[in-house]
Amino acid sequence: MRKLAETLHTLLFDAIRISGVLFRLMIPVIVIVKILKELGAIEPLGRLLGPVMEGVGLPGALGIVWASALVTNLYGGILAYMTVAPHIPVPTVAQMTVLGAMALIAHTFPVELRVAQRSGVRILTMFAIRFGGAFLYGWILNTVCRMGGWLQTPAHVIWSAAPVEQTLLEWAGREVANLAFIFGAIFSLLSLLRLLRFLRVTNLVERLLYPLLRPLGIGRAATDLTVIGMTLGIGYGGGLIIHEAESGRLTPRDIFCALALMGLTHSLIEDSLLMLSLGGHLAGLLLGRFAFTLLFCFGLAKLVARLSDTTFERYCCRRMDNENG
Repeated sequence: MRKLAETLHTLLFDAIRISGVLFRLMIPVIVIVKILKELGAIEPLGRLLGPVMEGVGLPGALGIVWASALVTNLYGGILAYMTVAPHIPVPTVAQMTVLGAMALIAHTFPVELRVAQRSGVRILTMFAIRFGGAFLYGWILNTVCRMGGWLQTPAHVIWSAAPVEQTLLEWAGREVANLAFIFGAIFSLLSLLRLLRFLRVTNLVERLLYPLLRPLGIGRAATDLTVIGMTLGIGYGGGLIIHEAESGRLTPRDIFCALALMGLTHSLIEDSLLMLSLGGHLAGLLLGRFAFTLLFCFGLAKLVARLSDTTFERYCCRRMDNENG
């Protein structure tokens, strides 16, 4: 019992420390995003993205949808779509697949890019990877569907939620609940990792996945955290990576390649199903995006491997200072 109590105390301390680092990044960003949203700052960004949307076969009016997802989250993008939808022609399944896939790759930038930056990754480089990757995959998907005549039927949107006005107190309560959920999830993940490492299951997972992740520039030490980020999201995997980066257990190249992979493909199941509810097709939202991510990250890993340590640290990922992070 004493050993169990000591283990729980250690896990709780680690969860508080990791969550504290994450919350110090998230809370100011959440407040700033709320202020920008209330000031109507997202609409100009949506207009700027209009030509980008047209470049991938979408109406320019959908720029506000992607802008909302970029600045807030996927739910913000969906609510923006509900507002825009009555004023545009009914989109095809292909168009909604393109829109959904781009939003899946590039969303919640204020928080997720800060998490990457806190892990040592250069924020402009990660922005270019995710924004550029989203546009590139959207362009490829649109071109393939248009040339093949695939998914050209009208999309059927099953999402039925309408925008709900919230008081400032209700908004704050919801955000506090979200932060509490994140803390609980991090504590649970740390407990699970401790158990799996005790049972040596993580060793088996590393041996099984290492052949797949090694060509993507990800070493054994980052395997389990990468899987967590891909399946559950950057908020969880990224928080753990910050912890591992500060401990010195992961190399800067491991951190960079792992976060690049997570950035392009994370929260695989939940987020993909969310975009599926807007009328997109699973083949493009999940299977095609996963294949694109593997190819993209394989090429990125080859490029990174050619860089000198000095060039890599200057443009990709700095070495963490264990004393001040």
